[in-house]
Amino acid sequence: MSAIDAERLGDELYAALRGRYTVAPLTGRFPGVGIDDAYAISRRMLARRLADGERVVGKKIGVTSKAVQSMLDVHQPDFGFLTDAMLFESGAAIDTRTLIQPRAEGEIAFVLGRDLAGPGITEDDVLSATRAVRPCFEIVDSRIRDWKIRIADTVADNASSGVFVLGPEQVDPRAVDLVGCRIRVEKNGAPLSEGVGAAALGSPVYCVAWLANTLSRFGIALEAGEVVLSGSLVPLEPVKVGDRMHLELEGIGRASVSFV
Repeated sequence: MSAIDAERLGDELYAALRGRYTVAPLTGRFPGVGIDDAYAISRRMLARRLADGERVVGKKIGVTSKAVQSMLDVHQPDFGFLTDAMLFESGAAIDTRTLIQPRAEGEIAFVLGRDLAGPGITEDDVLSATRAVRPCFEIVDSRIRDWKIRIADTVADNASSGVFVLGPEQVDPRAVDLVGCRIRVEKNGAPLSEGVGAAALGSPVYCVAWLANTLSRFGIALEAGEVVLSGSLVPLEPVKVGDRMHLELEGIGRASVSFV
């Protein structure tokens, strides 16, 4: 795929983001689109957002749990960028008119105290660089019609990012079992799903190390102060106006979000 094509598709996804509509899967229209092509498209989409005044506040790892991989029929992780316009605090009411086809997932957010630049980043490096972990809802969204995605579609679409909601607690990552900690998610006051930290590629810490090393291929680092979303621990849950979501992460804390 040429640089011109990548820019054109990045502009198409940016327009869909701003216009709140979906487009046909890229992989259906461009069968030869590869992962590197898709990341070039994603970077173009991000550049358009930054030109609007948004700023990068972190990165996310997507498609890490078996439940999510099976649901989307995508079987390898990817990454996307988080901007300040996507960030909300626990208790926020998200305007569903700003999203297209949202789904909520619960995960662990890492807040970095220093830079992590691959290659060669280990899990010990991640723990040393992490200032705190926080409970988090990510509200994923897709500009691809009916979530009919393959890996190149979600990569190009900024890893199907929507918004994210951080809980108030900030816990030392060494003070909690990040692999064994249990998450419980409720929807509209009723139990919905449960999972453990190991659902994210065996360990959320491994996920962050994978991200740091993968980003190094593109000359990108995880930077001090950034938030890193380490991947869903439970299946994705569609949400609509009137829904209320709550999660509790064992040893870490709670987060809540509603949709209006």
